[in-house]
Amino acid sequence: MSGPYLILLAANLVFATGYSVSRIVLTDIGPATLGLARTLIGAMLLLGWTAWRSGSHPRAMWTVGDRVRVALMGVVGFALAFGFGNWGLAHSTASNGALLITVEPTTLLVLAPLLLGEHLSRREMLGAALTLLGAVVVVVNGVPGLTRSLMPHWRGDLALILSGVAYAAYSLLGRGVLTRHPVAAVTAHSVVWGAISIAPLAWLEWRFGPPPAWTPAAIAGTLYMGVVITALGYGVWNWCLERVGAARVAAFVNLQPLAGALLGVWWLREPLTPFLAAGGVLIVAGLHLTVKAGRRG
Repeated sequence: MSGPYLILLAANLVFATGYSVSRIVLTDIGPATLGLARTLIGAMLLLGWTAWRSGSHPRAMWTVGDRVRVALMGVVGFALAFGFGNWGLAHSTASNGALLITVEPTTLLVLAPLLLGEHLSRREMLGAALTLLGAVVVVVNGVPGLTRSLMPHWRGDLALILSGVAYAAYSLLGRGVLTRHPVAAVTAHSVVWGAISIAPLAWLEWRFGPPPAWTPAAIAGTLYMGVVITALGYGVWNWCLERVGAARVAAFVNLQPLAGALLGVWWLREPLTPFLAAGGVLIVAGLHLTVKAGRRG
């Protein structure tokens, strides 16, 4: 069990960088254009991966239900998640994007037992609760309305919350399919459906909005989002989801607010507050309990 947990740890640290990169790219190109570009890049790489791995896996029969689930994974997990996420980042901040990702693990922890029948041990439940509490402490970083303003970017933040729910739906839809089909094939087909569903939104953006400015920063950021976050990131995520389960991967998503906040402290010289330090301790303690219980299980 230690292998998937270690990979989840590294993957979520990488995911945390995506919010700052997206925020930079969105100054030059539109949200739907970024979503379409990164899914096209991811789809090409993942389809190549699928073709390369096709000979190493027995071909399982794809049912109509499997195909519908993968299509919904693409529509919800890419078109809706990227659409809400990019629009939210355009009207909020990169820090809020990293912080509000806590909506995703909360949704997974609530719905995975109901929809997938996944049950955590008491130690794992305690670990998940500690990581969620730590993430909330990091997100709040004070007392809303007293030590800091209350949702000054509420429109963008609402879109980011909906994006977190869509990301959680991707994992809930994919869990069953991943137990029957190779990770590469499921991930690749879901990304292809994501590109198909985002394309009309991108066309509307090109038709009625300003043209994208493909600056060097926009190109580099889009390539990073397509290769690292979409192709590699979703492939690794689904690999871990297949082995660990939706409820357990949820705890590790709470690393993203902590990593995003620490990145701001190191890179942007933002202050290291007691709330950030306390939240970080809770997240680390919760992950320790989760991993320890997983190994024992």
